[in-house]
Amino acid sequence: MIRFEKVTKRYQDSTTAIKSINLEIKEGEFFVIIGPSGCGKTTILKMMNRLIELTDGTIFVYDKKISDYNIHELRWNMGYVLQQIALFPHMTIEENIAIVPELKKWNNVKIRQRIDELMEMVGLPPEKYRGRKPKELSGGQQQRVGVIRALASDPGILLMDEPFSALDPISREKLQDDILEIQRKINKTIIFVTHDMQEAIKLGDRICLMKDGEIVQVGTPKEIIESPVNDFVRDFVGTQSVAVKENVQLENIIDQLMTTQSPSPLAVTIPPTASLREALILLTEHEQLSVEKEGQIFGTITRQTALKYMADGLQEGDQGNG
Repeated sequence: MIRFEKVTKRYQDSTTAIKSINLEIKEGEFFVIIGPSGCGKTTILKMMNRLIELTDGTIFVYDKKISDYNIHELRWNMGYVLQQIALFPHMTIEENIAIVPELKKWNNVKIRQRIDELMEMVGLPPEKYRGRKPKELSGGQQQRVGVIRALASDPGILLMDEPFSALDPISREKLQDDILEIQRKINKTIIFVTHDMQEAIKLGDRICLMKDGEIVQVGTPKEIIESPVNDFVRDFVGTQSVAVKENVQLENIIDQLMTTQSPSPLAVTIPPTASLREALILLTEHEQLSVEKEGQIFGTITRQTALKYMADGLQEGDQGNG
């Protein structure tokens, strides 16, 4: 889908931002790039749509070199969402969303249908919000418009550069939930940059952890948490070990949470895509949960097994900081 082969980015002052990286991102994957400031996360994103030109190596999209694409064709197939939403203030929400479809010469009926569909998808009823200006929306609502504007022309790839980091914690968590729900519906390839490990664990199918322009480890949230390749990864995860564990999906840790008890007829069911945090909230009121997928129960969690898992995480964090 997207492939980096020995890609390097050097600037004129001889600074090397990216150091000969190899990377492959699968179609339909929610791929998160994370690392400390200055590690090269945003540079990778901008090289994909040629906002920044690479120095050496090759990037392929759909097995075609990005240098072989017409630059407008390349960018039209890559929606881009920034931390600073940059909606046009003098234009209505409808006009903001319609920009790329109009450039692609979609007809008015198709554009209108697409706008309505996307606004409904993110909980902004079009009859209420279509004609408003950006200043009439909250920060979270503006960012939702930024996301659907990037999706308006139905691109195959969505690039997201710390899109929620400027929001308050409640709005941020709601938008994280929204983007996961949107991804389940539209199944795009999403490359998401963040500096927040908790966010990466919650959103990513796989996570790429970077340091000083190099890839340190790529893996699923479970692999990153349970099998860090070195002390840098261990420390990066360990500083937020409890928060990270809370956001792991149950299906990734079910073998560590399951009890040998048979499920109670009174057990509340929960999907495997739910987070441990959601399970813990339910376990404050219920002794037992059944993890159920498509009518099949494949795991039972008790309050005791969940608390033990969290306690083990605390102990690991203390040892890592010691």
